[in-house]
Amino acid sequence: MNTSPAPPSSGLALETPVADLAGLEPMETLKRRWPMVVGGIITLVMIVMLGKQLIDTGLTGLTKALPRNPFFYLFFTLYYFSPVVGDYTIFHRLWNIPAAGFAALIRKRVASDMIGYSGEAYFYTWARQRSTMIAAPFGAVKDVSILSAIAGSAVTLAVLVVALPFVMGSLDDAKLRIVGWSAVVIFAMSLPFLIFSKRVFSLDRGTLWFIFAVHCARVLGGAILVAIVWHFGLIGISLTTLLLLSALRMLVSRLPMVPNKDLFFATIAGMSAGQHAALTQMLAIVAAMILVVHATLIIGLALHGLLAPGRATTQG
Repeated sequence: MNTSPAPPSSGLALETPVADLAGLEPMETLKRRWPMVVGGIITLVMIVMLGKQLIDTGLTGLTKALPRNPFFYLFFTLYYFSPVVGDYTIFHRLWNIPAAGFAALIRKRVASDMIGYSGEAYFYTWARQRSTMIAAPFGAVKDVSILSAIAGSAVTLAVLVVALPFVMGSLDDAKLRIVGWSAVVIFAMSLPFLIFSKRVFSLDRGTLWFIFAVHCARVLGGAILVAIVWHFGLIGISLTTLLLLSALRMLVSRLPMVPNKDLFFATIAGMSAGQHAALTQMLAIVAAMILVVHATLIIGLALHGLLAPGRATTQG
């Protein structure tokens, strides 16, 4: 009978892999769950910030001044969702995302309004959760975000060339210097991305041009839609004047050297159109309505995720 002892390493060979796997399981679970955790944190922060801003706006007084024209609300809805439609058009071509991706893009739009580029961070985590559908989401999200900024700057500079002759009389020398230097800064900020485009962008040239075109259409469409919204909310100001003011607003919103953009625009707009108080009130009403819609959609989507966690995990 062979009574030689078993090799001393045989028991360790069986036990060590089990111990290693047991130690790896929690880390693997964390890796799978981090996009969901990040998305949940961003959603919670958005709800808190929206609540604070809604309280600060004083909705009671603004509610009494709401327009009665139904077309005001129709075009406001189109204006509100135009950025989401633009993003959906882009990502549907890039990733063929389903209609459920529209909800994720709504969260992206709200997060970007609340906390800068956190919308891109949220959408990246949403895409990471769908690795079977999207192989490498970071490069696409990065390219779309950069092209959005470049398109906004390009359209703004084009609008500046067209609109400046009409508002020259409303600007003193100090404001003209601010506008001039801001235009230089806007152009300079986009220049590095254009010079080093081959190193910066991940997508092919044809796709990049498509994304750029959609962003330009979105920016112009938003400027036209908000002018129409003002048209149905104000009395006594022509649509042509409001289109010009909308172009001016788009320009002012991107001026990097202006500390209070809303006040700067309201001052120039009031001098140009002659209804400073009415325009200021309309700006406040539209801004408050955007906050209300933000809060309604975010809370509604959060509740939907809590009540239907299985579908929320699948659809986002």
